[in-house]
Amino acid sequence: MSDPTTADLIANAPITQELSTDECAVFSGIVERQTLADNERLLSEGTQDDSLHIIVSGRLAVEKDGGVGEAMVLTVLKAGDLAGELGFIDGTGHSATLRALGETQVVTLHRERFESLLQTHPQIVYKIMRAVVRNVHNVVRRMNAQYVEMSNYITKAHGRY
Repeated sequence: MSDPTTADLIANAPITQELSTDECAVFSGIVERQTLADNERLLSEGTQDDSLHIIVSGRLAVEKDGGVGEAMVLTVLKAGDLAGELGFIDGTGHSATLRALGETQVVTLHRERFESLLQTHPQIVYKIMRAVVRNVHNVVRRMNAQYVEMSNYITKAHGRY
């Protein structure tokens, strides 16, 4: 069996769901594939870069330094999830470390390569940015729900705890 192309790997990812087959082929031409070994870091908390990562297989632990030499796992990203969105958008430092849980394959998009599509393929840029914003919005929505659950637990509100 042959190795899947990058276009095949990202064709079903949520970030490319609005792209046509031709647009997906153009997009796949500007990204890089990377395979991480178990426990290998994709990026570290506090570092800055301009990259957006799409997990295509495997899982990434999102870890925050707990302050006592131990990392606290905030969540686990799976195939189709995005990582590094805010750094990609505005260059801010990463708020957490991403570490592979088993062999994990990611596709990385660098901002400069993405912006090179503005003149030739503006619809691709628009569709991808819509997907990034949609993803960030879902993360915020999930965090809000978790905050409410935690507040209810702490205050023992609503008789559920």
